[in-house]
Amino acid sequence: MDIKEIQNLIKFVAKSGASEVKLEMEDVKLTIRTGSGKTETTILQASPVASMPQVQAAPAPVAQQPSAEPAAPAKNDANDDANYVTVKSPIIGTFYRKPAPDKPNFVEVGSDISAGDTVCVIEAMKLFNEIESEVSGKIVKVLVDDSSPVEFDQPLFLVDPS
Repeated sequence: MDIKEIQNLIKFVAKSGASEVKLEMEDVKLTIRTGSGKTETTILQASPVASMPQVQAAPAPVAQQPSAEPAAPAKNDANDDANYVTVKSPIIGTFYRKPAPDKPNFVEVGSDISAGDTVCVIEAMKLFNEIESEVSGKIVKVLVDDSSPVEFDQPLFLVDPS
């Protein structure tokens, strides 16, 4: 079972409203639990040599930034964000804006992108997955800091499709 199949299964379970799904095959045991707005996925694969301990990452705390602006401009920003397309994380992992530490970022604010362009990489279990844009447009905002953990379906970029 590859990562795309697992991602599709997670999306399907989240949309179906099921509270728990267990799938066991020859080499894979998969459990997906949902409920109260959170999704938990556990994947166990049999290893012929030795099994590795399973580690679950705790979600990173989100720091609130003090608001120095009045509430009216905040409403304006929310309306502006509605005109943008959000590029979301298809997997859980660590977000990187560049392919290597000594290389430039894939995209910057103001960069023009086309559908299929790589916008970042997400490391999951020592595998670096290139994340491609599904839309064409201009990067308006980067929503995640470099080297930060990201969750499934977490917004990464805002793109102006016009």
